[in-house]
Amino acid sequence: MSYINSSQTYPETPATVDPDRITIAVILARMTEFFDFFVYAIASALVFPYVFFSYADPLTATLYSFAVFSLAFIARPIGSMISLQIDRKFGRAAKLTVALFTLCGSTMAISFLPSFADAGMMAPVLLAVFRIGQGLGLGGAWDGLTSLLAMNAPAKQRGWYAMMPQIGAAMGFGLASAFFIVFFTQLSHAEFLAWGWRFPFFVALALNVLALFARLRMIVTPEFQAMVQSHELEPRPVFEMLRSQSRIVLTGAFVPLASFALFHLVTVFPLSWVTLNTNQKISDFLFVQFVSAIICGGMIVLSGVLADKFGRRKLLGAAAVLIALFSLVTPLLLNSGDIGRYLFVLIGFSLLGLSFGQASGALASRFSREYRYTGASLTSDISWLIGAGFAPLVALGFSSEFGLIAAGLYLLSGAVATLIALAFSTTLDAT
Repeated sequence: MSYINSSQTYPETPATVDPDRITIAVILARMTEFFDFFVYAIASALVFPYVFFSYADPLTATLYSFAVFSLAFIARPIGSMISLQIDRKFGRAAKLTVALFTLCGSTMAISFLPSFADAGMMAPVLLAVFRIGQGLGLGGAWDGLTSLLAMNAPAKQRGWYAMMPQIGAAMGFGLASAFFIVFFTQLSHAEFLAWGWRFPFFVALALNVLALFARLRMIVTPEFQAMVQSHELEPRPVFEMLRSQSRIVLTGAFVPLASFALFHLVTVFPLSWVTLNTNQKISDFLFVQFVSAIICGGMIVLSGVLADKFGRRKLLGAAAVLIALFSLVTPLLLNSGDIGRYLFVLIGFSLLGLSFGQASGALASRFSREYRYTGASLTSDISWLIGAGFAPLVALGFSSEFGLIAAGLYLLSGAVATLIALAFSTTLDAT
């Protein structure tokens, strides 16, 4: 499928497709993408400080690990812009194939990396290289199916269909944490650090190949090609899009910040804090996170119901207020022993599902039809970079220096940013 010249005449009425036909492909795609990223995220707290940064003390090593963690989020917008050029010149299938093999290839390559003890500084350098590869791949993996799903949903069920892709995120984290639970509990600590952690990274290849075929089957359908021809999913030059939609990109990048800031503060950051500062059993904590991922999936489903009943803007605003309130008790919960930290994770994941469930739909719905594909992709990358990319590094660094109140303030800043962005946004419930 090649890029269609903008001088062509497009149908005044966009083509439509049954959203139920693409739901499974969309969920599977998001699950595999988040599996790749969460396998890395969990390892960045539990493994990499001791394998690739063993020359430093545990806190410094974890901060180094989180600094490398952030590189993928810096690379994502670059990956999006490169992939848009591939899309325009060679078609969506070529773009997706390159992007997903870059993503899963980088993830799998990490499983073969030597440790610092074996290769010296070359080991963390290679880790950084392949982490950037993950970011480039994920940035290019945007296929427009999420927008296609949300935009072709029945008028009274837009919130319901917008939350479908987000279920894949909860599934991806649940699957990643399940792998680590098995290896962490069945192996000795030495065996786990030597080779056990590598297996989940290797699994990424099979999952991504499966997701690639599911997505390719969708993008070659007549309905999908008709959507491209009607400007619904056509890639547009980035600077052309920014000239027309810059205000939407700016406000859209901040709308999901409460959700994105919370994302890594209930997944990656507490793992590092528990490992460094408590005697809590990591396997038990991972299991609570696994259960919380299931609860998060249920709350994502609930977000679809509530968004259709009350409107997406009201739901995102209410969720941001709840996250702001949650940020005030974050230090108390994390300092309240095992039970307090379990409650932090359970409540945090519940709020995450409620907020994150509509984040994708909020981005897609705000752009005009001809710029929706490019605009939603780039805005999502920017939002993840601002809200989540540096969250573990900032939260751990400042909390170690000033106490856990710093983590609460970081989360509060994301909630405030969302509420301000919502005040300047007028089209979150539009089609």
